[in-house]
Amino acid sequence: MTLNRPEKRNALSIPLLAEIEATLNRWRHREDLVVAVLTGAGGKAFASGGDLSELANLRTTDAALSFASGACAALESIRSFPIPVIAALNGVAFGGGAELAVACDLRIAARHSRIGFLQGSLNISTAWGGGTDLLQLLPINRALQLLCSAEVLDASTAKAIGLFDEVASDDDFGEAVKSFVGRFSSRKPQVMRAFKTLAIMRRSGADREGRLAVERALFAETWVHEDHWSAPGATGVGR
Repeated sequence: MTLNRPEKRNALSIPLLAEIEATLNRWRHREDLVVAVLTGAGGKAFASGGDLSELANLRTTDAALSFASGACAALESIRSFPIPVIAALNGVAFGGGAELAVACDLRIAARHSRIGFLQGSLNISTAWGGGTDLLQLLPINRALQLLCSAEVLDASTAKAIGLFDEVASDDDFGEAVKSFVGRFSSRKPQVMRAFKTLAIMRRSGADREGRLAVERALFAETWVHEDHWSAPGATGVGR
């Protein structure tokens, strides 16, 4: 998926957020998929935040809550998508764009990319689940510092603290994304769905015993699948 508003630095308008959700819902039941990739058009921005020209009209608590609920639903469609979603950050991810990035499961960034939860500098808090995601991704003190300070991180720093999974040079970013995705392309769809299920349960706060029970059930399903028995070494030959 490509966010295609380069003239607006891929600002997340209400229609664009709705289209993210609709697109994922259209593809959700395709059982041949292994991984999904979300990126932005152009070379300047992954997503520069919410579309302020729209948000300026939100003047009541009810209106703000309604908008936040709809946008959060769009990002929830990423969090709950049955296979891993990779954010390919081709530029800045600020405010709501940072929330979009951490809603994804993995993040690869071009070296010139930057990320910042700038909501605090606008005297607002996160709205779309990004604060919750960040507090799960990073140690609480580091996540809280980023939220409260509205600090902007360069790609190298974001990788160093575990916010980005990989950083690639600007010149060959497209090839780097293909290579990153290629690490997973040989996996079978049911296996990727199993691993994403565990990630979803972890994010949702499911209890440990529940997660272990699901993990065992998923193992049993993938064990008896014919793809397991056709994998090299599955029968013990050559071990």
